[in-house]
Amino acid sequence: MGGQTLPPFGWGSVLGQWQFSPVVTVLAAALAVLYLEGAWRVARRHPARPWPWWRTAMFLGGLAVIVLATESGVGAYDDVLFWDHMIQHLMLIMVAPVLLVAGQPVTLLLHASRNPLHTWAKRAVRSRVVTWLTWPPFGVAAYALTITGTHLTGLMNLVMTSQGWHDAEHALYLVVGYLFFLPLLGLEPIRWRISYPVRLLVLFLTMPVDTFTGLALGYSNTPMAGMGPRPAWAPGPISDLHAGGAVMWIGGDGIMFGLMLVVFLAWSRDGRISATGRSWLESARRSSFAGLTGAATGAAPAPGPEGMAAAGAAATGSVPAGQRRDEGTIDDDEHLAAYNEFLARINAPHPRHPPRPGRPA
Repeated sequence: MGGQTLPPFGWGSVLGQWQFSPVVTVLAAALAVLYLEGAWRVARRHPARPWPWWRTAMFLGGLAVIVLATESGVGAYDDVLFWDHMIQHLMLIMVAPVLLVAGQPVTLLLHASRNPLHTWAKRAVRSRVVTWLTWPPFGVAAYALTITGTHLTGLMNLVMTSQGWHDAEHALYLVVGYLFFLPLLGLEPIRWRISYPVRLLVLFLTMPVDTFTGLALGYSNTPMAGMGPRPAWAPGPISDLHAGGAVMWIGGDGIMFGLMLVVFLAWSRDGRISATGRSWLESARRSSFAGLTGAATGAAPAPGPEGMAAAGAAATGSVPAGQRRDEGTIDDDEHLAAYNEFLARINAPHPRHPPRPGRPA
């Protein structure tokens, strides 16, 4: 769409100026359908533990951000206003990947799939290629090179003059953003497990990448080549360039700071739970249940092979086949076994006491 035919940029134009992209629309719709199908399968197989609705909302929100960034007015003005172009970049490399990571699509796939797809997905997650791609230093390097390389080199001019390169840049942002934020904010079953202090440190050390890029654009006096015809209502080329630098600097650092706050809150929450070994609700639940059934963490094992097997399972942290064990929570199988033992105990016949000396039996 030519810049001369676009109305002045505003909320109305962002929501009213749409450009249909078949590839983006089909891919987003297909991913949404597959995700919802997986969530439905998990809910059908495990009614007591359905897939969290908020993770579904996060994933669908990430797909919505991609559609808005490429097909709404944000995408329609990206070759006319450079600062709008930068907003689009932040949406694709920071906002959308974070939401997709929070949706945990890989975990959902493992829960919803059966063999051979389940085995293939598990092997793929544990493969050397995925292990290398999700290595945190690789994600940091890819993020830094992508931000600086696509904004401070001649690649920007190529992107602005070629639609094919422009679309490839969008895909690059999504992939790099996902790989960068996955080990820092995600809970997928990848190899890397990073402590909260290291996560905060990585986010803090990566923040200057956005700052440096924004300042470099803000102090540049060379107009960005490749921009479309500039309408009368648009700012001048230099002012537009400086505004784009401000978006990258302030917007990028603001989003990164918000993600650091999210990590810190998650750290404090996990710290409160680990201080007692479990949440207060789980502690009350266990105490009430132990008082009813007489079960206790330190209770002696029952005599016989079953008791010895239970003691060994408790010592090693393993559970028998067919049972499910969640760290820090009471499993339904554990509830059922303890409750059945409680019923058997109260219904068992009381043993007869031996007669006292001098009294008939």
